[in-house]
Order: sequence, then C-alpha cells, then structure tokens
Amino acid sequence: MNIYDVSKKAGVSIATVSRVLNGKPNVSAKAKDKVLQAIKDLDYTPNIFARGLGLNTMKTIGIMCSDSSDTYLANAIYYIEQELRKNGYDSILCCTGRDIDTKRKYLDLLISKRVDGIILVGSQFVFNDPSDDYGYITEAAKELPIVLVNGAIENDNIYSVLCDDHKAVYDITSTLLENGHKKIVYLYNSTSFSGMKKLNGFQDALQAYGITPQPEYMHFCSKDITCALQTLQDMDAVGLPFDAVVASDDLLAVGAIKYAHSKQLLVPEQLEIVGYNNSVLSKCTEPELTSIDSQVEQLSLAAVDTLMKVLCGDYVTHTSTISATIIKRNTTKF
Repeated sequence: MNIYDVSKKAGVSIATVSRVLNGKPNVSAKAKDKVLQAIKDLDYTPNIFARGLGLNTMKTIGIMCSDSSDTYLANAIYYIEQELRKNGYDSILCCTGRDIDTKRKYLDLLISKRVDGIILVGSQFVFNDPSDDYGYITEAAKELPIVLVNGAIENDNIYSVLCDDHKAVYDITSTLLENGHKKIVYLYNSTSFSGMKKLNGFQDALQAYGITPQPEYMHFCSKDITCALQTLQDMDAVGLPFDAVVASDDLLAVGAIKYAHSKQLLVPEQLEIVGYNNSVLSKCTEPELTSIDSQVEQLSLAAVDTLMKVLCGDYVTHTSTISATIIKRNTTKF
C-alpha cells in the first residue's frame, strides 16, 4: 500500500495527497475529505511522504548517476549534495554504470533505505528507443518522488529538469551556416535522451538551411579524444572535406583540435570547432575552446528545488526547461 493507491482511490493527484498528509492549507475541503476517506478505506499508514507528521522520514535523498568520474556528472552531484545539505537533507550516492539490471538493483536498494526521494542525474537513464524498459522507474515512483536531470518520462510522480539541448545545437549550427560553412561534421558520444536532442538539433538546423543531413558527416564516437581524432583523420583520408566541427562533448572537441594540429590547420581560420558542456577542458586547449554551457549548476539546483516542493506538497510542473548559453572563446570566428 502506498500514496499512489491513495491517490487513485481518492481520484486526486499525488501532490494533493501529500498536501493533506502535510497539513497544507491549499487543499479544498472536498479533496481533503476524499483523501482522508481513502486513507481510512485502505487502512493506509502514511510513510515517507508524511514529513509534516514526522512519521518515518529519513531526511535523506538518493542520488543515482551512471559514472561519477564524468566531469559533468561529478559537478552535478556536487551541486545537488550541497543544495540538499542546505535544505537539511543527507544523501546516498549510487553509481550504476549503464547496465539496466544494475540500475534497477540500486533503485530498489535506495527504496529499501527509506529515502524520501530520488534524483537520477544525467540522461543515461532515459533513451529514445521505445523498447527500453522504464518500468522499474515508474514502479518506484509509486513509492516516492523521482526527479530526472536531463531526462524525461511521462508518468505520475516523476519530474524532469532539462537543458534545451536541441535549441543549443540548432542555434550554434545555424550560426556556423550563416557564416558560410557548408560542410559541418557532428561528433556525438551518446544516444540517450539528451544525446538525441542534440543530434536532432544539428539535423534540423541543416534542413532549415536546405541541406540534407548526410550520415558521413555525423559520427558516433566513444567518449575518447583519440576516437574523435581518428574519425576526422579517416574522413580526411577518403577525401571528405569539412570546414567546421560541432561536438556533443568537450572531450570530442579536443580530439578535433588535435586533428587540426596534426594537419597544421589554423583554428579558427581554416577550421572552426565548438564543444559542449563548457568543462574545464575548454580552457586547457590551445586555442581555448568555444563551448555550449548546459548550465549544470542551474539544473542541479532546480532539481533539488523541485524535489523539496514535491515533498512539501506544493504544486510543481512536471517538466522545467533551462536554456543553454554559448561561451565564445578562440576556436570560432563568429
């Protein structure tokens, strides 16, 4: 028996049940009566949602990520933990890798620890393949609120905080096209929710300028500098010309800079390069890398804010979107 069952029987939202359990005033008398009657009929004992009643709350949030060695994810975890602490919450971190069974195991583990909510960091928990099984996430959401950072699942009690990756890549590609580039290479390293939004942004920008996206100019690379370098060298070896590179991650953009050095190409005069995430790598190259800042700090703080509001029974939109910004450095002319 859980809050989801109470919500269903009462015919109200989970947030409304939570507001009743927390004694919040912004609930109609009719809705409150429905919730109280459902609780009585189901013989439901309030669990971790009943923060205001002081029942069983652990004041602890579970955090899951696929790879804590990833710079982007590590930064997100840091900001999330700091903000949770400011709100009086401890956290439990689980690094799952990409195996679905391991993700499921760790999610079950966090629920067994009676955490108050869970934040899934990074888009590796959501892919665009319709055959993917998100059942373990939607099932967990019947027990406690879940917030996705840069991923989205349409389901009760699941909330999403997103960077507008599609628009960010669309805009930067459009800028390069407006500045005369005809052959732009796109390097990407993920087919996750976020990864596909970026790829679609690149393709949509080309089509908006009357250019048909060509597979030979879009390459999946493992998250490795050498892979990006080798991909561009292979294109050059078979005579495929290109005058700009857009990468879905700064790491791949570094590989593009290394390619330019190996061919003695002037950057940005002969080859413009744009990375993504505005990581520390963007300042470690020569020249320094123009990069899209996906606002990891803002996303992280927004995720915690969303979860805190849900736990308090406040109304929260299921999806919040934050715009990226372009950080202009020396690998672009525009």
